[in-house]
Amino acid sequence: MRLVCLAILLTVQVAAAQDKKGCKDSPLISRFPGSVISDCKDSADDTFAFSMPGAGSKQVEGEFHYLEYRSPKTASNAQLARNLGTALRTAGYTIVFESQFHEKLVGHMGTTWIQLEVSSNGEIWEHIIKEIALTQDIVANAAEMSNGLTNSGHSVVNGIQFDTGKADVKPESAPAMEEVVKLLKQNAAMKVYVVGHTDNVGALAGNLDLSKRRAAAVVQMLVTKYGVAAGRLQSFGNGPYAPLASNDNEAGRTLNRRVELVKQ
Repeated sequence: MRLVCLAILLTVQVAAAQDKKGCKDSPLISRFPGSVISDCKDSADDTFAFSMPGAGSKQVEGEFHYLEYRSPKTASNAQLARNLGTALRTAGYTIVFESQFHEKLVGHMGTTWIQLEVSSNGEIWEHIIKEIALTQDIVANAAEMSNGLTNSGHSVVNGIQFDTGKADVKPESAPAMEEVVKLLKQNAAMKVYVVGHTDNVGALAGNLDLSKRRAAAVVQMLVTKYGVAAGRLQSFGNGPYAPLASNDNEAGRTLNRRVELVKQ
């Protein structure tokens, strides 16, 4: 009977020590010895606000991973925090934030950001973002743009995309461009300004120039690829002068980087 009870006890202990189904360690940083994964989340397209000095935060967008570990009861929080900090530094990450008692650390290497945090009860929370631009899944619609131009004189063209700092219209912008063409075909007498907008990151002169080049690139593509008459289009760059939202966070800056049609 004692042997049977002992076998049952060992089985329960092994089961309790198993990671949550479907969760696995990140290849970027190993777990603290004896820890067990209690939760995880993975997303190809998400954002996370990493802690920064002065009670600030940095919103980073891209491939997202979250891991939650239950640490062994024998490990103190100070020991966990010390080991996590050493692991980040040894791996080559630049530490950009470390809380007073070292229980929270933020590091980055290239476009990869990691936030490690030890909770009061010894849980380890690990947030990782591999920085990429979020995809634009909702694109412009000809009917909606027509309503915007009629009611307010302008309309945002969602889905026209550029690489950071560049003015080449990306191939994935095609659905949005086709909706602009559809709009212009349905309104044969319509003439529009194509206006480029940026966020306020970087020098003003550079943002103005970038917005002008992007607007001009859209006009050129509408004329040369889609056959829109050049006389119906005129490009203009407004830089950061007409934001739709606050530039203090990434969500606002994303909205501000856009192309609009303005009725002539």
